[in-house]
Amino acid sequence: MESVLDRTAAERRMGTQGTVASRLDSDKNSPMDIWNLNLRHLRAVAQIAHLGTTHAAAAAVSLTQSAISQALARLEQVIGTPLFDRSRDGMVATAAADLLVPRIQAALDHIGSAHVTMSRLHAVLALADGGSYAKASALTGLPEASLHRAVNDLAILLRRPLVERRGRVVALTKYGEQLARAFRLAKVELEAGLSEVEALTGHETRRIAIGAMPLSRARVLPRAVSHFLRRHPLVRVSIGEGSRAELVEPLRNGAIDLMIGALREPLLEPDLVQAPLFHDEPAVIGRAGHPLAGIDPHPADLAAYPWIISAPGTPLRGAWERMFGAAGLPLPATPVEAGSVMIIRNLLMDGDFLTLLSPDQIMAETEAGWLAVIARPRGLGRTIGITTRASWRPTRVQAEFLDGLRDVAAGLATETV
Repeated sequence: MESVLDRTAAERRMGTQGTVASRLDSDKNSPMDIWNLNLRHLRAVAQIAHLGTTHAAAAAVSLTQSAISQALARLEQVIGTPLFDRSRDGMVATAAADLLVPRIQAALDHIGSAHVTMSRLHAVLALADGGSYAKASALTGLPEASLHRAVNDLAILLRRPLVERRGRVVALTKYGEQLARAFRLAKVELEAGLSEVEALTGHETRRIAIGAMPLSRARVLPRAVSHFLRRHPLVRVSIGEGSRAELVEPLRNGAIDLMIGALREPLLEPDLVQAPLFHDEPAVIGRAGHPLAGIDPHPADLAAYPWIISAPGTPLRGAWERMFGAAGLPLPATPVEAGSVMIIRNLLMDGDFLTLLSPDQIMAETEAGWLAVIARPRGLGRTIGITTRASWRPTRVQAEFLDGLRDVAAGLATETV
């Protein structure tokens, strides 16, 4: 049966528009809302695809054959297209099912427990996002009591505490945080599956969420996005900028699909994978007219000036430390630690600071005569690439974007040569 939480959410979303189908008809440019779905019904659909008949699926999920048929009909109504062709020999998956069912199964694998309903999943994610039941209620429009009951019921069924009080604040336990991450990844899979089905039926709602570290924003990513959107103008591309430390958790939680920037060796997160795009050789950069410009300076000359460099632990910082270590010199003064190219650029132009950056990152400034390459040390190269979740399976358009990104990176490398 539909819970109070499910019903309240549906009423809030639907207003006076009637059925889910009318809601979708009224807004074809919006992705389908996964909160309209029922996890038990999705399990049934996955079993139909696996076993080939509603009778066998009913036994597998402990529902009657009639209930299975009704669940399938309701899901097909929501997504607006058949998932199976019915025949005497059983159920044959359609193209829509071929897209959706693997996503359903991946979501169920993330969720794990059959005790998780969509309302409980929704409540845990709302609490994780809001940080309190009051804020979770404000985010979702659902009553605090319903959210509280859904989270408590799940904790009882899983026999693990999901929340704890820290003074006046309610926070997820460590297990609760792990569960919220798994639920986010399940949500991402279901949204990807629905968007693929919508594209199949002629309603493009697909998205690509990218985490961009500084170097990727110089030339590679803008050109790749521009080329891609010429072919897919209806796909929404969202780009979040930041350091790796700022982007890695959103990537692991499913808020972004991929991260582009300097790769880490060794990769410490076991749930992530990396793939190279191109090799970058950073250079010493200073203002145009810097005292060291044009003289092929020795490392000791470079060490005599103040530096702006990124924080310890970053690949660029490591390269900078190796440069002076190889010359047997102590590290020079670093009055400023910064990773923002905009901040570094303005500081360089206003003094005799030096920094280590890819020439691509300050190409406009060097062409304008504001900054100059002071030296090109050897052996400081770093690999720029793509980091994704190990479990991530890109949609067709996401895979096409990745192919285009690789093509752009290869083309720029050829231009540099």
